[in-house]
Amino acid sequence: MEEPGAYRCIECSRKAPELYKDYQRGVLRISICVTSVSFYFAGCNLTSLSKKILKSCQKPVDKYIEYDPVIILINAILCKAQAYRHILFNTKINIHGKLCIFCLLCEAYIRWLQLQDSSQSTEPDDLIRYAKEWDFYRMFGIASLEQTAFLIGIFTALWLARAVVLTTKADFTFLLKALLLSSYGKLLLIPAVIWEHDYTHLCLLLIKVFVLTSNSQAIRVTLNTSRKLCLVAIVSGLIFENAIISLFQRIGWNV
Repeated sequence: MEEPGAYRCIECSRKAPELYKDYQRGVLRISICVTSVSFYFAGCNLTSLSKKILKSCQKPVDKYIEYDPVIILINAILCKAQAYRHILFNTKINIHGKLCIFCLLCEAYIRWLQLQDSSQSTEPDDLIRYAKEWDFYRMFGIASLEQTAFLIGIFTALWLARAVVLTTKADFTFLLKALLLSSYGKLLLIPAVIWEHDYTHLCLLLIKVFVLTSNSQAIRVTLNTSRKLCLVAIVSGLIFENAIISLFQRIGWNV
């Protein structure tokens, strides 16, 4: 995996030195992904040089820099690889941690709400209020552990399949941020429950599928790998997550 901080062409995913050229006096032009020529040593003979031509797509490096953020968001919702490359490589977004916490709060709230609907108590009001508050914190902790297990499963599968992909701490951190950012679909959990109807459970299932699809696309774009490997990584994450759920159920916790 190349340097996480480098710009990328959103069409062919090759490195680009810049997104646009500034010709002064307010004249800007989007850079074109051009063919570059690189030299590398052939074998152990330092005197023999080989030339490697990196073919490019000859298209604009990043057309989205001229687009409205709403259009970019719509393309990201449609899971277009170009939109993901623009967001992950060519923009500076530092809300990964805050977004992760907020998504976990949404998931904890959904579970807490379902738990309250299924439980009845005749205890005094103070005890009920304390128990409900503790249940919410417990659901937040369970959701956090399940998310951690899901990520561990993904990184384990990637490490077993292609150990050379994540060779540095920067590569690991960059992929982790991409996975957290691609989990934004969990924000839809709240409106799905607020506008409660007969198909709420179906909506929750579709949101889960959308989040997994976004995670898969984030892996594919970040590592520039095949869909098959992304699917294996997602399935591995789900196995780890379900293992944690089974462990909680054996303990006797309602998750």
